[in-house]
Amino acid sequence: MSDKQIFYDTDVDLSFRAKLLTKRMAVYGILIFWAIICLFPIYWTITTSFKLAPDVMKGNMVPWVDYLPKWKGWKSIGLSPDTIWTESTVRAEFLKRIINSAYAAVGSSTIALILGSLAAYGLSRFRYKFGFMRNPDISFFFLSQLILPPVVLALPFLVLYKELALLDTRIGLIMLYALTVLPIVIWIMRDQFASIPVELEEAALVDGLSIWKSFFTIVLPVALPGMVAAFILSLVLTWNEYFFAALLTSTDAKTLPVMVASQTGSQGINWWSMAALSGAAIFPLLIIGIVLERYIIKGMASGAVK
Repeated sequence: MSDKQIFYDTDVDLSFRAKLLTKRMAVYGILIFWAIICLFPIYWTITTSFKLAPDVMKGNMVPWVDYLPKWKGWKSIGLSPDTIWTESTVRAEFLKRIINSAYAAVGSSTIALILGSLAAYGLSRFRYKFGFMRNPDISFFFLSQLILPPVVLALPFLVLYKELALLDTRIGLIMLYALTVLPIVIWIMRDQFASIPVELEEAALVDGLSIWKSFFTIVLPVALPGMVAAFILSLVLTWNEYFFAALLTSTDAKTLPVMVASQTGSQGINWWSMAALSGAAIFPLLIIGIVLERYIIKGMASGAVK
């Protein structure tokens, strides 16, 4: 090979690498910019919990530069360093609300995941016919439940829960939340089960396993990442739900979002208290996301979340 050809190939290789590097820098730049936009509300919430009223009104953003951080927001809910070891009625109320939210979110997400997985498995493996409805129509019927505005269901559920003595109860919230997130779980898990080859189950049936045993021993382990992704999505939606929690609860079963929204009065909004409560509400979901991160990534990569 001549020296001229070598130099030409080298120039082409350098040009290709430069273009590839430019594309990567552009992609990473866009991703970093989008991450900043997504994380800014969390940054604003956390920093606001350490501000005083003048700092909030002035819009100071950078701690130790624009303002000196204080524990006022966390002190208002009994979680500052000087109040956390003392008795606090506000902290007791906060813990009660966060326990109510945990019961409602975890319980409803678990029920929705179990029922939704079974329904999704049936829709992905069998063919149904109800009048003019086939499998795609049934799947769309489930998804169409999300189109209905929650305010339309307010009066029927209020009357129904009053008759069933479910007002201001955790079990009432769990049942309602399970119904609201069930369509999402069905759609996510239907795609997840559809991506699993039927031959795996057929081989298990040939080996003597029953349909249920092949489902639990063959299908579920493969579909686990998608199930975790569906569970976390349901958990986030139910954890942050406000409308029905404010409508159907009064004292015993009130959740954390209702407590956050209550930080308003005749004197205005207690931004520092609201920010501290919001920061405390974010923390459990953040821990769950970190612990189950690998399942979330697997679920997204396998097509569980589209």
